[in-house]
Parts: sequence; structure tokens; C-alpha cells
Amino acid sequence: MARNLTLMSWNVNGIRAAVNKGFSNFLREQKPDILGLQEIKISNIAREKIEFDFADYSEYWNPAERSGYSGTAVLAKVEPLEVTTKGIPGDVEGRLQTLEFEKFYFLNCYFPNANHELSRLSFKEEFNKKFLAYVKKLEKKKPVIACGDFNVAHHEIDLARPKENVGNPGFTNEERAWADKFVEHGLVDIFRYLHPQKIQYSWWSYRMLARERNIGWRIDYFFVSKKFLPHVKNAFILDDVLGSDHCPVGITLSL
Repeated sequence: MARNLTLMSWNVNGIRAAVNKGFSNFLREQKPDILGLQEIKISNIAREKIEFDFADYSEYWNPAERSGYSGTAVLAKVEPLEVTTKGIPGDVEGRLQTLEFEKFYFLNCYFPNANHELSRLSFKEEFNKKFLAYVKKLEKKKPVIACGDFNVAHHEIDLARPKENVGNPGFTNEERAWADKFVEHGLVDIFRYLHPQKIQYSWWSYRMLARERNIGWRIDYFFVSKKFLPHVKNAFILDDVLGSDHCPVGITLSL
């Protein structure tokens, strides 16, 4: 008998802030089976002093060495076979977690921001290179589902004002070329695959009432190994969920 699983991803822009804005209610209402979180902004020491209300979920934390910065976490109702944070050699910013399940690898990713004046563009390109090599290594064993904040709008349809943002962080030729490479190497942007013409965003600036005016970007993704496509039944963006400058995105699997 087929089993349905709901996988979600959300850049919470600080887990403590998200909890104060109703994150636990979101968990109870949406009930994702696996949830990847990015930009948790909490150290292990700080986390141990707080009792989070994540009932029914096992917690896997990967904070950055720098306190209050970056970091990832996964909440899961399904027990993984193995968990590692060693996918990107030298990563001290908590940017990648790998959970191995029976049918697939689940990668929770927080890609670097190229930053103003593109000061971290080369760092991001190197991260992209290591990420792709790691994915291809994993795919020799089983398919990959990679989710998270990729910090890039791949195509013009993925942001509200493409012409004004050409060359800006998240919409440089270099970053978009890397998104092309992911696709060329067999990773499918499942939302765009299932919804070729749908305009929907996952991040909005806090400035100029951008969210209220829906002047946003789609920079949060689920990329799926091409051979795993038959198991993906739906892809969605929950743009009515508040609590961060990003909103949750997700997919439904049938296994």
C-alpha cells in the first residue's frame, strides 16, 4: 500500500522569533512528516536553555559556529537511517544536513547569500560546486530530495521585478547559471516542473510593504532527482503563512 509523506522547508529567520510568532501552531496545523528549517540563528548552548514545543518530532540541529547566525535544523516524524552534517567539507556555518531514509536522501540546505556588492559570490559559487558534487555522489546509492533557501531566483518568472534586479544578489548571471547546472545534472525544480507558468513567491523584503504588495522572489526550492519524479504528487507554496520574511514550501510524496 502506498504511503503519503508531506515534506516542507522554511527559512524561519530565527527559530526563537518564529516560535514567538506561532511556529508551534503551524506544526500542529500542517503536520509535515519532515520539515527542513534554515537560518535558525541559535547555538547549541542557547538552545539547551529553551524548551521548544515540538511534540511528535525528533529534532536534528546543525547550528553555525558563529552564534546567532545561519544554521539549519530538521524536525521529523520519520526516523532516519543516518544523519550527517559533513556533506560540505569545511562548512562552519551550519548550511547542510543530510538525512538518509529508506527510499531517498533528504538534504536540508541554506545556500550562502552573495551579499551586497557581491562580496560572497565566489564563496557561494564554491559552495554550489561542492554541493553538486556531493549530490552526484549520493545519487549513486539512492535518489536525492534537496530543499531549502537556495538564495537565487532562477528565471524571470521567479521574481516580481526581474529587469530592476539583474546583477543583484540572488539574480546574477553566475548564480542563475549554477541553477542551470543543477537542472542539467538531473535535479528537477519540482514546483516549476508541476506549475510551469504559476507566479508565486516564497520571500519578500521587509521594506516598502513588499509582502502586502506581493513584490517577492521565489528562492526556496525542492530539487528532486529526476528518477524520483514518479513519487512526487504535488508541490506547493504556503504564502499565507506568516512568521518570517520567507514562507514554507513543500511537496507531497507517494511511496
